Amino acid sequence: MPKLLQLLLLSLLVITSPKTELPDSKRASDVRTVVWPRLEKELKNKGLKAGSAVYLRIFKYQDALEVWLKTGTKYTLFKTYNICYYSGGIGTKTRSGDGKSPEGFYAIEPKQLNPVSNYHLAINIGYPNKLEQLKGYTGNAVMIHGHCASIGCYAMTDPRIEEIYTLIYKAFEGGQQKINLDIYPFRMNKNYMDIFAQQPYMPFWKTLKPGYDLFEKNHIPTDYHIKGKDYAF
Repeated sequence: MPKLLQLLLLSLLVITSPKTELPDSKRASDVRTVVWPRLEKELKNKGLKAGSAVYLRIFKYQDALEVWLKTGTKYTLFKTYNICYYSGGIGTKTRSGDGKSPEGFYAIEPKQLNPVSNYHLAINIGYPNKLEQLKGYTGNAVMIHGHCASIGCYAMTDPRIEEIYTLIYKAFEGGQQKINLDIYPFRMNKNYMDIFAQQPYMPFWKTLKPGYDLFEKNHIPTDYHIKGKDYAF
């Protein structure tokens, strides 16, 4: 086959290839019908564009989940949701059954949405990530989900997960391929680093702080790489 014809056929395949299909259900669709018009108004009132790329941060000690939306090249805080419940206190998860909730840097892809969860709607955070796998950490199916009960997950209540899930769904629908989720034990400013300085987890927490500091400075999500058995940026 002539090279030019091969290129034309390849271009046609790229143009006609379907978008990645998002997991969906009647439950999630019904939620969007009610929730999305309200969110669109809130976004507009804050000067944010509906369907923009999303970035998430969790601060365990503050019981806070932040949703940031992309505006230009940077991200702007849209809303902070109270976490209803997580188990195990501060300090990261390392093994299945330890009752802890993870801390670290994660990525959410469309396939990680669960629109038929037993906990209303759920988003798999991607634990264990690449570094945690390298360290031999165990466990799976760690979620951000509805209801207000959990062991190892982040339970948001149904109304809150409906908004968070819908914002993520719409971001994927708008073309975002991956959503960064950064989970910290607390806001990693000097005040809290000093308060928790004697905790046995501090050596690990110090490896999270550069990622926190970079976002605080630039308001752009940062991907990590692995150096030895630590996060590096």
